[in-house]
Amino acid sequence: MTEQAEFKYLLRISRTDIDGNKKVIMALQDIYGVGEAMARAIIRVTGIDPNKKAGYLTDEEVKKIEDVLSDPAKYGIPSWMFNRRKDYVTGEDKHVIESDLIIVKQEDINRLKRIKCYRGIRHELGLPVRGQRTRSTFRRGPTVGVSRKKK
Repeated sequence: MTEQAEFKYLLRISRTDIDGNKKVIMALQDIYGVGEAMARAIIRVTGIDPNKKAGYLTDEEVKKIEDVLSDPAKYGIPSWMFNRRKDYVTGEDKHVIESDLIIVKQEDINRLKRIKCYRGIRHELGLPVRGQRTRSTFRRGPTVGVSRKKK
């Protein structure tokens, strides 16, 4: 059958190796910065069957997926689905993936540290940032254990 010849066990979508044996909807979630909702939106916009194996994607379909990932707003995906709304520098809504997302996240944390806000100080000290309790969790180093009085 000709489908076996077209099957790719490994394909590359936006700097990520994707397993060809997975369904397209699951394979897209292997891309850092693409979750289930964004993967479903990409599938809906491109018109690809979500149950299709990723290895059977044609080169045109892969190109279309990469195009949607580069500018999802152009294809009608709503801005509330993006992972970078109201960017600190530009003020625009965008969806960032892969190494760009890692860099942007690190820049945000460094900005918080630089301006010495509460969240930045918590990041510097290696403590929880979002209000979790610290009495019973996040205990490491000399705070762990009970110290007994010497007789």
